[in-house]
Amino acid sequence: MGDFAQPAPANVSWPRYSLTPFPKYRFVPGRGPHPRRDPQGHSFGTPEPKPPKPDPAKWKENDLYRHGIDLYNYAFWWECHEALEALWHAAGHETPTGQFLQGIIQVSAANLKKFMGLEKTAREMSAAGLARHAGLPDPYMGVNLAIFARETKDYHELRFNRPALIRLDL
Repeated sequence: MGDFAQPAPANVSWPRYSLTPFPKYRFVPGRGPHPRRDPQGHSFGTPEPKPPKPDPAKWKENDLYRHGIDLYNYAFWWECHEALEALWHAAGHETPTGQFLQGIIQVSAANLKKFMGLEKTAREMSAAGLARHAGLPDPYMGVNLAIFARETKDYHELRFNRPALIRLDL
């Protein structure tokens, strides 16, 4: 499964926002079985989530959203994309909530691209994701967008040595 296809270490001191377990491995294209298409994939045969339209005022009650944030924070970037994409479709792509979710999805994909060595693509994707947050109230769905944007830019412009983490204001 490659050097990255490992669960997060047990001693990581970052908070979890959901009790939903992590997948068996982090998917990185070309380094392990595709989660949905390969019979050995961690989500093979599992139906994609079909959540109701998310209410941004009730984000604390939305386990799929909180789990998506956990996936992001623990570098399950492909899996984060999948979880939040279901919410993005349910929210509506052009709604403020849809734009917010799509922004995190794009930053998550950018982190994965950077990990894979695709620096230019990663910078472009992260900038596009952050642009989707422009005009949203800050914080939005528990995320301080200014801090997230600053840390994301610093990471993709090589001023920070780890991806931005998403801190939910519970």
